Amino acid sequence: MTKPLNAELLRSTFQLVTEREPAITGRFYEILFERYPQVRPLFGGNSARAQQEMLQGALVAVIEHLEDTNWLASTLAALGRKHVAYGVTREMFDWVGEALLATLAEVAKDAWNHEVAQAWQDAYEAIRDLMLVGMVIEVPPIESASAVITAAVQSP
Repeated sequence: MTKPLNAELLRSTFQLVTEREPAITGRFYEILFERYPQVRPLFGGNSARAQQEMLQGALVAVIEHLEDTNWLASTLAALGRKHVAYGVTREMFDWVGEALLATLAEVAKDAWNHEVAQAWQDAYEAIRDLMLVGMVIEVPPIESASAVITAAVQSP
């Protein structure tokens, strides 16, 4: 069973981080390419700025739709399908998650604690699993994509 997501904590942390570093995705890509330089060629089709803007928009959209299970399931599955053509592998999702959490922690500074780290880890795992459904890559069995988010979103 998927862990409940703390939507309020995710939103407040994201707001804090983007206030401190509005172009957070620029730092994310620096960390990703420092740790995993082998993924850099996958991003040749877009300018760095365009790629950063797309990721920033995707993060904002997910944060805005945390309680909308149908939107999350369909949008993230479609995004996963698109990533097949880019050459993305299952392993790369772990690299992206690692770089994203490192970026958030770096910018959040003292606001990053165990509770925040766990909330973002849980959220990233749910996002990853929904994208993998779209990529038709085997993930741990789930009742449905909607069930991942329904079980994950914590009621206020």
